[in-house]
Amino acid sequence: MKAIELKNISKSFGRIQANDHITFDVDKGGILALLGENGSGKTTLMNILSGIYYPDEGEIYVNGEKVDIRSPKDAYDFNIGMVHQHFKLVDNFTALENIVLGTSFDKNDEARTKVQNICDTYEFELDLDKKVKDMSVSEKQTLEIVKTLYRGAEILILDEPTSVLTPQEIEKLFNVIRNMKNNDKSVIIITHKLNEVLEISDTVTILRKGKCITTLETKNTNIQELTELMVGEKVDLNIVRDDIKDKVKRLEVKSLSVKNSDGKLAVDDVSFDLYGGEILGIAGIAGCGQRELLEAIMGLQKVEEGSSVIYYSTAHGTHELVGLSTKEIISHGLHLAFVPEDRLGMGLVGNFGMTDNVMLKRYKKGKGPFLHRRQPRSQAERIKTELDVATPYLEFPVRRLSGGNVQKVLVGREITAKPTVLMTAYAVRGLDVNTSYTIYNILNEQKRNGVAVIYVGEDLDVLLALSDRILVMCDGKANAIVDARTSSKEELGLLMTHLKEVA
Repeated sequence: MKAIELKNISKSFGRIQANDHITFDVDKGGILALLGENGSGKTTLMNILSGIYYPDEGEIYVNGEKVDIRSPKDAYDFNIGMVHQHFKLVDNFTALENIVLGTSFDKNDEARTKVQNICDTYEFELDLDKKVKDMSVSEKQTLEIVKTLYRGAEILILDEPTSVLTPQEIEKLFNVIRNMKNNDKSVIIITHKLNEVLEISDTVTILRKGKCITTLETKNTNIQELTELMVGEKVDLNIVRDDIKDKVKRLEVKSLSVKNSDGKLAVDDVSFDLYGGEILGIAGIAGCGQRELLEAIMGLQKVEEGSSVIYYSTAHGTHELVGLSTKEIISHGLHLAFVPEDRLGMGLVGNFGMTDNVMLKRYKKGKGPFLHRRQPRSQAERIKTELDVATPYLEFPVRRLSGGNVQKVLVGREITAKPTVLMTAYAVRGLDVNTSYTIYNILNEQKRNGVAVIYVGEDLDVLLALSDRILVMCDGKANAIVDARTSSKEELGLLMTHLKEVA
């Protein structure tokens, strides 16, 4: 029996045809991977299946019966649950309160016991009394999955679930998925990590520009074929790394320490130098201080004063950044740019279009009470053209764009400020292969222009291919700085999980 059958599903948003007569099915007890470039219609299609959107055309069958899904409640009534790429949680609620929200249970012992049983069964680590606002990205992802399982999902849709998980957590998730398969449950997983597709799925369906290209048995395909089917042409999966020229120190970080919200050291006595014309990669298991390190340099995190030093150097002198807020750094004319991991929470305003998001970096430059929109609009148009941002028009809310297009807007805005230091946190998380290589090329172009680039990444193969040096963090400490040209994944993996002994 087929768990899900989609027949001729179409959905448009104005002039944008997101889904164009898409047909495919999912076996009961099957694992299907849904592949496609950003903007190919994957998430829209799954939002239709989960009741967030209603199709313009087409039919949906669940366990052989035609159904009408008009809301997420309808979807849950048919035991369909979706874990979204952008979290749908209430920040001021605890984990347990988020899980039971909208169900017949209040916060009581029966609900707690049921949730705890799910956590124990699937080996999830989750503090049920911790508030969402105090959680890491990884904890929020775990909470979303537990919430969906709590609601009795027999058909689980996962939209980029591994983009925020550590390798250990990914393996745990895959064990959960395999257990569901063994219990005749069905899983649809959207991911851009092709090695994961080959590892976990039974079949793979490829979408391109809103159309269904083909469905293949995973055992009969490979990464190169899947990439070419997604893009529609042969793709060069090589990253070019130029030699460093005219090495000039831009940042000097000494004994930097930062405490997290629990009062524990997230960054513990970290020191390194950063040079113009190089890419410094930062590797580490999620939650080892990478985010706090970049935010401290950008003035977004309070550092432990007394020992911590951050020097920013230009041709006109050296500036101490410790004690300066982000606003003060910008007002001093210091050309730092930051691409945070939370694109819509910290990087951009979701309800703003491209022009207004560009203006966020320069609204102080207007005279009097009036804002000057001509130059920001020109910059937004340039970003749209040069980075091939798929948006109906410049004022279209960025929250309604695909993840890849949101990231292009964010990266484009930062580089139009002509920084001398560009810091990126998980710049390609959740992006398709083609968009990822667009970002890699942008970073390499910045390097060739003499910009000092920090790249925090999860893919060790990319870190080794893209970076000149790699700072490896472990438990908040700078465990080592290695030459990316001579290091290996095995060396990085060991340094990420075991602190070097200090003589």
